[in-house]
Amino acid sequence: MPASDFTPAEYATRLARTRAAMAAQGIDTLIVADPSNMAWLTGYDGWSFYVPQAVILHLSGEPLWWGRTQDRPGAAQTTRLPADNLLDWPEEHVQHPDHHPYESLADHLRARGWTRAIGVEMDNYYYSARSHQVLLDAFGADRITDATGLVNWQRAVKSPAELDMMRKAGQLTAHMHTTLRAGFHPGRPKHELVAEVQAAGVSGLPGIAGDYAAIAPIAPSGTEASASHITWNDRHLVAGEATYFEISGCYHRYHCPVSRTLYLGDPPADIRRAEEAILTAITDTFAAARPGATCEEVAARVYESFARAGYVKGNRTGYPVGLSYPPDWGERTMSLRPGDTTPIRENMTFHLMPGLWTPDWGVAITETFVVTPEGGQPLADVPREIFVLPA
Repeated sequence: MPASDFTPAEYATRLARTRAAMAAQGIDTLIVADPSNMAWLTGYDGWSFYVPQAVILHLSGEPLWWGRTQDRPGAAQTTRLPADNLLDWPEEHVQHPDHHPYESLADHLRARGWTRAIGVEMDNYYYSARSHQVLLDAFGADRITDATGLVNWQRAVKSPAELDMMRKAGQLTAHMHTTLRAGFHPGRPKHELVAEVQAAGVSGLPGIAGDYAAIAPIAPSGTEASASHITWNDRHLVAGEATYFEISGCYHRYHCPVSRTLYLGDPPADIRRAEEAILTAITDTFAAARPGATCEEVAARVYESFARAGYVKGNRTGYPVGLSYPPDWGERTMSLRPGDTTPIRENMTFHLMPGLWTPDWGVAITETFVVTPEGGQPLADVPREIFVLPA
């Protein structure tokens, strides 16, 4: 996702919003280790998040990119940052037992005098306990504050350019589901089907090249589908089992996940009842998903539909999505669930997850949607009903 995907003015707006949030929390210097946030602020893109890296944002001036020496050319190619703003750490510190890259970052902060009030993303996959300890040793706990989610929240309302990215990702998602339905038949080893679906997502469509998604395809069958996050195996597809696929196209790191359920044979009454409850929940939720409604008010439409059908759902039923890197395409801010009173706003985007799981089967029919004054609008066009193929 190079910086050229968006205008300089859009990046300036993103930086201004983030700095306003920093100032409100008393943060002078923000260390951004989440690669999704790094990309959103600067355009930086690369499979380099397995080692320490960050974008450093001060209340004034251009951001800094900091990472491994061999990743510096990637920063030069995917951001618009001046060469002097691309900092690196010694190669010999890669997974070194006695030295850590954050020692280098501490030196860079000292050299600039950016050590008074430092914000870090403490509850983040990419910021390790050792990284934090190095900063504590360097500056003391009184100078470091938790800034988890600070940038994530600035990403919640999508710009027109971002929505265009997500709609293209939605076209890829629909293409993947078309491939899935065409290849779904009895006796098919599931890993072969998943390979075709992933290939469709990467090969893309005319003018829309695919990227790798932040989550691998979720594809459980039968009793496997009683679990929420089982990927795939080499089992053959057999009659009498529901299989659901949670997949997403990815365009320039933007996602549009959609789940659908497929069945070989005649679905039993309980699965049909679950399907009806889920389809009603989606329609009701879209009607409620208007600016000003709270997350819990939107989520209530799902729980109410399930209750009418005799089901109880204990987990959340949606979360924001957009730009992301592995291991998750969620934005890790608000959730569609009871108790979350966050008001939703126009052009927020959510993955609505009204799935039902029993000890014997699971049915998932999900949508990624954008909030509009008229309600939720799906960003991918995929038939919702269970795809039934005679055994």
